[in-house]
Amino acid sequence: MSLIRKAIGAFAWAASIVVLAAVPALAQPLAKPAERPLLEVTGKIKVTNDGDKAAFDLALLESVGKAKTKTSTAWTEGTPEFEGVNLKALLERLGASGDTVTAVALNDYKVEIPMADFQRYPVILAYRMNGELLKVREKGPLWIIYPQDDFPALKNKETQAKWVWQVKELRVR
Repeated sequence: MSLIRKAIGAFAWAASIVVLAAVPALAQPLAKPAERPLLEVTGKIKVTNDGDKAAFDLALLESVGKAKTKTSTAWTEGTPEFEGVNLKALLERLGASGDTVTAVALNDYKVEIPMADFQRYPVILAYRMNGELLKVREKGPLWIIYPQDDFPALKNKETQAKWVWQVKELRVR
């Protein structure tokens, strides 16, 4: 009986460590951007750094984690490599809770993207292509990239409409 209690106690302790390890990532405050922000995230988020929104410069985006994908696009030649932040990771970092994200571009083009896309696919918000920072004239500074070469079902007009470039804001609804 004593061994069973010890095993249950050890399991409960280990489970509490796992739960506690997951909580700080969400609860940690978000630093303020040191540079001019490239991105604002608004809406149903729990972690903010500028009133009721989260503002990100490049360094803050990179601090969330870097993701890379190589994929062809309808707007580039060959198979460029994109680097950015995984949108699922970014939204989790902010404690986002919603069904959709409205991506807003510099020219106010808007597209609603189901939150399920970020759960199902490793979609990134790219800030580099082939190692170079994206410039506004090259669809930057931020461009939503779907890994369509890894998931052929994504090669369609509906998904292409979600490849928003020159992203300035994400609105979680």
